[in-house]
Amino acid sequence: MPKRSRDVVYLVDADVSVRQGLARLVDAAGLEARPCESTAAFLRRGPAGRRACALVDVSDLMTCEPGPWAQLRAAAQAMPIIALSPDDDPATRQMARAMGAQAFFRKPVDAAALLDSIAWVMRAEARDGSAAGR
Repeated sequence: MPKRSRDVVYLVDADVSVRQGLARLVDAAGLEARPCESTAAFLRRGPAGRRACALVDVSDLMTCEPGPWAQLRAAAQAMPIIALSPDDDPATRQMARAMGAQAFFRKPVDAAALLDSIAWVMRAEARDGSAAGR
């Protein structure tokens, strides 16, 4: 029986230690981590070609021009996005909603809750048929 390819989780965060920690968590959960140092780097990567979601630090978006914002909103149509931020205020939550995030977590993130959210958005993606590469 062929081995099933792992679901992909993009990790979009400017902090290398956060990316590394999230990558360990995601890998331990049996998912494929794809770290990206910025929103622009994430947008350049292109689709995973299989079921995927993205964890995006919304504080990186504060410096984005409108072009990447529009691209990120389009990416949110192709794959679920979970927003992360060290701040939990109305403006940050509004930013997460504006980019199409399906969930929002304040850093530091509870590992079990984050993995549950990843599983939830991946199941929803599979149900809705919105996986990249369909």
